Amino acid sequence: MSTVRGEPPLLEAPPAVDAHPPTAATAAALGAAAPGQAGPLHRLGTFARRRPGLVLAILWLLLLVVAAVLPAAFTSRDPLATDTAHRLLSPSWSHPFGTDQLGRDQFARVVHGTSRTLPTALLATAIGLGTGAALGLLAGFLRGWVDVVVMRLVDVLLSIPGLLLALTLIAVLGKGGTVQVAVAIGVAAVAETSRVTRAEVFRVRESLYVQAAHAGGARRSRVLLRHVLPNAMGPVWALTTLLFGGAVLGVATLSFLGFGIQPPTPEWGSLVSTGRDHLQRGWWMSILPGVVVAATVLAANRLSREFSDDLGGGR
Repeated sequence: MSTVRGEPPLLEAPPAVDAHPPTAATAAALGAAAPGQAGPLHRLGTFARRRPGLVLAILWLLLLVVAAVLPAAFTSRDPLATDTAHRLLSPSWSHPFGTDQLGRDQFARVVHGTSRTLPTALLATAIGLGTGAALGLLAGFLRGWVDVVVMRLVDVLLSIPGLLLALTLIAVLGKGGTVQVAVAIGVAAVAETSRVTRAEVFRVRESLYVQAAHAGGARRSRVLLRHVLPNAMGPVWALTTLLFGGAVLGVATLSFLGFGIQPPTPEWGSLVSTGRDHLQRGWWMSILPGVVVAATVLAANRLSREFSDDLGGGR
């Protein structure tokens, strides 16, 4: 801005003030349209469009949790009530999954079976995760003879097929109970969890901040719980969802073979087993519960892959 000698400088006019400020509705509309300021619903819709498989997997698993806790929210029929006048009815609006050879509603039996299969699989996952992670943590952190003993135990477990190990434990513990099935499935998952945890503890143990904690005089228990454990559990959590999918399949398999939860109590595997004798006249008795099992395993595997991708991208 130029001035003439002896004259006062020219002052610029102040910026114009809008006499009509935008209303709250206008501001909200502008904020929603501005990039980077999208509302939560818009962000949720964008996430669903980008990852539809992940969203479907999460919704399916949440639906199963609700069905396990509140089966009456999905059906009012008694899963054990027989009606010989409506035997082997094909799927319809009144019976979405048809009826079995005794006239029992298959949809009600699948829904109520969720309250058996899901808790058993969760308990098996907790047993496999807790025991395996503890063994892997001790082996990776303490090393020495502890590592040797734990890894020899892991090698023994890995040398036995998981189904054979589960059947052996069922023969020892007894069949038919939720706890027995969960222990059999959980022990079979200990070896894989131990290996993953041990490998991660090895990686974290050599980190600079862990070495600095040791050099600073921190106790081994403090280093283990404060520094090693939180940073080594990422891949283990990714493995957890994979273990859950395997546990669902394992529980259904044991029940299918007659070593799990016994009829007439509804359980997914026993439903598939009961329907195999009526495949020609009532294919839905085995196929539809089998589809539910497959969808649950695929949903768990999809979550596990998502966790693994996030961890891989973050390193």
